[in-house]
Amino acid sequence: MSLKRILVTGGLGFIGSETVIALLKEGYEPIVVDDLYNAKEVVLDRIETISGRHPLFYKIDCCDERALEAAFKENELDAVIHFAGYKAVGESVAKPTKYYSNNLGSALTVLRLCNRYRIHSIVFSSSATVYGVPERVPLFETDPLRDATNPYGETKVMIERILRDAAKADPTLNVALLRYFNPIGGHPSGLLGEDPNGIPNNLMPYICQVAVGKLPYLRVYGDDYKTPDGTGVRDYIHVVDLAEGHVATLKKLEKDPGLVVYNLGTGKGTSVLELVRAFEKANGIEIPYKIEARRPGDVDMNYANCDKAFRELGWKARLTIEDACRDAYNFQKKNPNGIE
Repeated sequence: MSLKRILVTGGLGFIGSETVIALLKEGYEPIVVDDLYNAKEVVLDRIETISGRHPLFYKIDCCDERALEAAFKENELDAVIHFAGYKAVGESVAKPTKYYSNNLGSALTVLRLCNRYRIHSIVFSSSATVYGVPERVPLFETDPLRDATNPYGETKVMIERILRDAAKADPTLNVALLRYFNPIGGHPSGLLGEDPNGIPNNLMPYICQVAVGKLPYLRVYGDDYKTPDGTGVRDYIHVVDLAEGHVATLKKLEKDPGLVVYNLGTGKGTSVLELVRAFEKANGIEIPYKIEARRPGDVDMNYANCDKAFRELGWKARLTIEDACRDAYNFQKKNPNGIE
């Protein structure tokens, strides 16, 4: 079975756009669906500048089954990579119904259309949040799913369960659940990167906005965690490595594996202050910061064991934290107000 024509939902977002570039580089034909809720259409032009190709694009909300069906009907699809979904943790706590409705609704719509059009390969953009509060690190794919610490994370847990049940019910369905850790960085050209609306929720874009003077200092939430320097430890992976993990996963699905689960991370934990120091070293700039109170729900340490992905996909992260810091800052400098 050869998978070539790939529907990429949420394909203009931070991870989605990088994955579209990786797919084009490997000779795939990505068809992009995005409702532009958290992305901009000009990203298509930047993908073309980088890759030399302008992917087919549908401006569609994935919860709109009739509209989304057009993308299925008009293209002989071989697989779907499903990124589309709301992703702001804080907003999910404030507006849980919005998150459950959108994230579960879009996944169910995609699954129904895959069944209707006999598409047997689905890659789902999951998250390390499905592990909840870890009892130990590193985290393995065999570790149990736990209650997530917020509604956003809980939608990932629920969609994983839905896809597991779908794969059990249909032996022809191949599903890959990719559990991302903390994507950072950007395309080395500086054309694509993390482009949040408003004040960033994630650490790296916050650091970048401090670096260019948009924000006065970095807020470090807590320095009393059970970690070497007291700040929280996470597994930060360069978004280019993460995108290449999706290509490796598609090649796995060509072999009819059924249901597979992979951690995509570096296998190494980095603290908040270690990331700040790496950024300063990579870019020759000082990042002022202030220690503030912990945020509820934050855990001490969270990082992956990624041996399974290397063993079964031949994939592992190859770019360093400093590479990611350099590429993230390059994007911020070239796009001080985000992608316009």
